[in-house]
Amino acid sequence: MTTQQILLTANSVKTDAMFLTEDIKNRALNAMADCILQHADNILEANAKDVQAAQGKISQVMIDRLMLNKSRIEGMAEGIRQVALLPDPVGVVYDKITRPSGIKVEKISVPLGVVAIIYESRPNVTSDAAALCLKSGNVCVLRTGKEAHLSAEAIVIAMREGLISVGISSYFINLIEDTSRRSSQEIMTATGLVDLLIPRGGAGLINACVQNAKVPCIQTGTGVCHVYVDKKANFEMALNIIENAKTSRPSVCNAMEVCLVDSNICDKFLPLLWQRLVKERAVNPVTLKLDDISYKILSGKENCVKAGENDFDTEFLDYVMAVKVVDGVKEAVKHISQHSTSHSDCIVTEDSQAANYFVAAVDSAAVYVNASTRFTDGGEFGLGCEMGISTQKLHARGPLGLKELTSYKYVIRGNGQTR
Repeated sequence: MTTQQILLTANSVKTDAMFLTEDIKNRALNAMADCILQHADNILEANAKDVQAAQGKISQVMIDRLMLNKSRIEGMAEGIRQVALLPDPVGVVYDKITRPSGIKVEKISVPLGVVAIIYESRPNVTSDAAALCLKSGNVCVLRTGKEAHLSAEAIVIAMREGLISVGISSYFINLIEDTSRRSSQEIMTATGLVDLLIPRGGAGLINACVQNAKVPCIQTGTGVCHVYVDKKANFEMALNIIENAKTSRPSVCNAMEVCLVDSNICDKFLPLLWQRLVKERAVNPVTLKLDDISYKILSGKENCVKAGENDFDTEFLDYVMAVKVVDGVKEAVKHISQHSTSHSDCIVTEDSQAANYFVAAVDSAAVYVNASTRFTDGGEFGLGCEMGISTQKLHARGPLGLKELTSYKYVIRGNGQTR
């Protein structure tokens, strides 16, 4: 079907989605999870074709992001089951009041309608998005990049089989067939057919949606995440946090990209940082892009280069990290305010006063004290899974879970009152 036909089909069933009971939604979600496991071989076969076609066209870190295995497929199924266990976000009464006139006013959560997601080479987004949309009473329209299209198609086929098995429409989950830029433009400008657009990917995709979308759009994703090592930091804790935040999975948006080090400890800490991230890593040592002060301290050591003009504003998504020396927590906050993408930023310190200042002054969706930025995730925050990480302030911020996929309306009941 054409993109327009898919959008029209999605709209034709959105009222049906709004009326799904909690029981049928949970049964459908568990059936979707079962069918993903039953079709694991088909999904892996499709994914292998995607990976083979992408070789030489995207980095190995991005290949890892694209690649599925049985463990990752089991994780996708488990993510869907976790969503089924969460409370139904639809029909929640947020406020209830009786006015002097006698009218009774209720503020009640409702689905958004048709939610479109444009994303890149992460097949697991396909199942996460579909599960969250179904549980929140929305119809989803998925538009993946060409690198992951065969994988997404196989996953959608499996999930739709789950929907049909419990007697509900397969059109609650839709995959755009056209992977050219034209389909993205059609979705961005589909006024009246798309109730919310969520772009999930790199800066180019997000900027294109923000600049061109005529439908409501939530800005997500880009993560120039910082870890600031304060003068009163526990060095071992700081090194563990930085290693995890940078190297556990560098291709994701909650991986750190910039390390800020207090000038009082830089002579002692930076050699330890180099030792941990470069010398001790036989596989995938980190390249350190250093400001003038840190370069003088680490000059001559392997994988140490001077930072370029844009390196403190770059989401590397690779084993690369920018390093800067700052004069205390206030300068760290100032640097973050100028260069952060408002995603996730961290301070490592034993000084509660410095920590409290950092938490109050850093204006990001997730602010950490003594913990890795890698925790910015719907599952880790108890949301089951997520649609992405919102870096804006309206209508949602941080991991987009079930509640963020609903709106609300006022229901007023009376017995003949007039004004």
